[in-house]
Amino acid sequence: MNNVCLVGRLTRDPELRTTSSGVSNCRFSIAVDGRPGANGEPHTDFINIVVWRNQAENVSKYCKKGSLVGVTGRIQTGSYQAQDGTTRYTTDVVADNVRFLSSKNSGSGEAMDDMPDYSNGDEASVGEDLTEDPYKDFGSEVVLSDDDLPF
Repeated sequence: MNNVCLVGRLTRDPELRTTSSGVSNCRFSIAVDGRPGANGEPHTDFINIVVWRNQAENVSKYCKKGSLVGVTGRIQTGSYQAQDGTTRYTTDVVADNVRFLSSKNSGSGEAMDDMPDYSNGDEASVGEDLTEDPYKDFGSEVVLSDDDLPF
């Protein structure tokens, strides 16, 4: 199974390009904090990301160097011949989904205000009061025993 899930900050502004057939793609890299080494020094990995089509346009429009993003996708390796005749190898994450988590300047982890909300509705929106019971108006409490459950 080839599945990747990363959270990190963009190390440079994203580069939006269009193929000859008109398909948008965007390249950027993110810095991902790793586990500290044996001496306790922090470790950071720099991961190259490629995203296609509408997500590529959205990343280019709403993200910049320092933006915090969550990326899910797959690892893709490749190679090419450099001008000096040597073979160069590449490793990229081809993103299926890029979630915008915060801007560089927010520092608090809050979502960026000027971006559209792409959430699927399962998550609490920014600023929603999570201390109040969302089911308080659905009637009285139902008490079940383990014998009442079908599993």
